Amino acid sequence: MRTADFLTVVKDAWADFDPDRSIHSVVDVSVNVSTNHVYRIDLTSGDHLFAKISFFGTYRHFREDHSIIHELGSALPAPYENFLARSYQRDGVVHTYRHGGLGEDVWVVFYRPVVIGERLPRQLGVEQIADLGRELARFHRACHDVTPNLPVFSKTMRHDIGDLLAVAGSDQGSYEYGQHTDLIRQHCELYLAGLDDGNEHLPAIPVFVDWNIGNFSLSPAGRFFSRWDYDWFRISSRVLDFYFFSRVVSTGGDQTVFSYVIDTFLDDRFLLFLRAYHEVFPLTEAEVRFLPEAYRFFILNYVIKYGQYFFHDIYASRLQKEAYRTYLPQLTRLDVDRLLATLSL
Repeated sequence: MRTADFLTVVKDAWADFDPDRSIHSVVDVSVNVSTNHVYRIDLTSGDHLFAKISFFGTYRHFREDHSIIHELGSALPAPYENFLARSYQRDGVVHTYRHGGLGEDVWVVFYRPVVIGERLPRQLGVEQIADLGRELARFHRACHDVTPNLPVFSKTMRHDIGDLLAVAGSDQGSYEYGQHTDLIRQHCELYLAGLDDGNEHLPAIPVFVDWNIGNFSLSPAGRFFSRWDYDWFRISSRVLDFYFFSRVVSTGGDQTVFSYVIDTFLDDRFLLFLRAYHEVFPLTEAEVRFLPEAYRFFILNYVIKYGQYFFHDIYASRLQKEAYRTYLPQLTRLDVDRLLATLSL
């Protein structure tokens, strides 16, 4: 679908929501590494807002996710009460627009602007790492406390990996994944076996998964201040948030040219982060043992299954090749006992 088509979708979506307020301009502010489309809308009134277009997964899950995110933003206590951008609502319900007239099913949601605070540097010092670990713990604890009051969700890790397993075993999967279908099926089955053994019953909270430093900002005191990217949002184990933080605090830091190797979990700087987190919102042994499976899920779901929707072709192709050659085979390198010992579990 051409960018010009997306511009039309955005304008149609706004006309559907509020035909009485006209658009002055629509500007594409999407990040170049990703296929995601985000547009800034300037109204003739002088107000502005943002439109997010999505076209992967299902419309049902898109609508659920943004409804949960909106309710989460409203429910979080200080200092997180303004951390998440609020969606536009109609009659008390988050407004989403579904457009299927361009040969593809695409969906739109509108967001109010957020104030951007301070950004983390690409490489963190020791004190910054510990502070970040404690702050994530405080944020996770706040999310845990409000989770019972959030809308129900239907997107589960079992569903996502079961769907990939089914596709990998089909003619479509043979065409799409070629010689890698057996490897994909093996790791899907390993992941699902872990769910059967108890991982499915780990406490679930809202997680955003992708915590690269371009997705959030901090207050001068180092508290989470604002966030504006929700592509990988889901209700799941808090452990799913740890991989990206392991990259942020690693010796190499958050890099523009990136791979998704597991080595950052083995970095002493991540152990420092984990200890600081554990001091505030203690992890259980079962949650720490789930770390390799959370990483397996991330690679299977976000790199292999949906990589072409999240990354431009040149990145998606490289990351998927690395997933088959490196990411999945290297899972055995993660020494969970070392992590447990670090936390005295």
